[in-house]
Amino acid sequence: MLNANQPEWSVGELAGALKRTLEDAFGHVRLRGEISGYRGQHGSGHAYFSLKDGQARIDAVVWKGVFGRLRQRPQEGLEVVATGRITTFPGKSSYQIVIENLEPAGLGAWMALLEERKKLLAAEGLFALEHKRPIPYLPQVVGVVTSPTGAVIRDILHRLEDRFPRPVLVWPVRVQGDGAAEEVAAAIRGFNALPAGGAIPRPDILIVARGGGSIEDLWAFNEECVVRAAFESAIPLISAVGHETDTTLIDYVSDRRAPTPTGAAEMAVPVRADLIATVADLSARGRGAVGRRIDRDRSDLRALGRALPSADALLAAKRQRLDLAEARLAPALAAGASRHRARLQLLLDRMARRSPDVVLANARARLARIDHRPLHALRHDVQRKGEALIQLGRRLVVAREAGLERARALQARHTDRLHALS
Repeated sequence: MLNANQPEWSVGELAGALKRTLEDAFGHVRLRGEISGYRGQHGSGHAYFSLKDGQARIDAVVWKGVFGRLRQRPQEGLEVVATGRITTFPGKSSYQIVIENLEPAGLGAWMALLEERKKLLAAEGLFALEHKRPIPYLPQVVGVVTSPTGAVIRDILHRLEDRFPRPVLVWPVRVQGDGAAEEVAAAIRGFNALPAGGAIPRPDILIVARGGGSIEDLWAFNEECVVRAAFESAIPLISAVGHETDTTLIDYVSDRRAPTPTGAAEMAVPVRADLIATVADLSARGRGAVGRRIDRDRSDLRALGRALPSADALLAAKRQRLDLAEARLAPALAAGASRHRARLQLLLDRMARRSPDVVLANARARLARIDHRPLHALRHDVQRKGEALIQLGRRLVVAREAGLERARALQARHTDRLHALS
């Protein structure tokens, strides 16, 4: 028989009590399972799916504000370790985990995720060899993206100092943990955003470096944002992440991969002593080549000088031509003077036969003969034109009278016609 004194619960009160009991008993938990039923973010920005193993299933939710900060995004079938709070959803009388962090479960899950991401990025062409750029032989400034407190930066600086001292710009970042990938990507883009010739020198080469560690420790360099930032970098980039046996996705997209951070410093700059020795050797070879060329040209010049004829031999033919011309010059001058003298005499004879005084007197006589003729001709012409004008005037008077007479007759006829018509 039921106890009548047992208190009554409303459905909402019971649901709230169960919610408080469940949250107080468990609070934050780490839950391992396989993601199931994930279809991407909901229209609200939240993500809903389930975590399952061989025995049970639990609903999971990732709120919109947390989803963007997740180190590992949900993927269907991925085995993960989820950290979050156990709570209930009274509207469905069910319990669920509100996830605050996700990470792959075990090395196999990490490797499977790495291989899948590698295939996707390779399909986009990010790892293609045609995108690789040559490393500058002697950069003016070296940019380093790494942790400022680790041994990596000291190794790089010491190696650069030993080989060929260069100015180094360090962009300090976290190299593992939450936010490390975003900091590394921002550092790569930040170096590329520096203007050439600005107050802060723009590096000619970038080194992205980190010491060794587990795949979880190196995971920031497998993130898509880091790979895309390295691909978009206009500055040649050397990756030096982990030890020689460690491989991350940034190694595939970088222009060169170094086995260690020290090896990256060796790739970035040549050995100064070797460069000086090479320059000295090239200088000595250049001087030797110039000296040998001068000796060969001098020998060739002597040989050509011996083949040239002497000055007397070159001038002999000229002298002979000059002598012949000199011998012909005197007779030619005499003949020319004789011809000009004959022509002058001919002109003198013509002038004697026709004196200028005689020519002038004849011209004056012709002028005297025609002195009065123009005046008489002008008077005669004026008189003739005057008579013609008088005749023309008479004809005009007669024509005017005849015209007036015709006009009077025509007017009379018109007047008679007008009267008749009236």
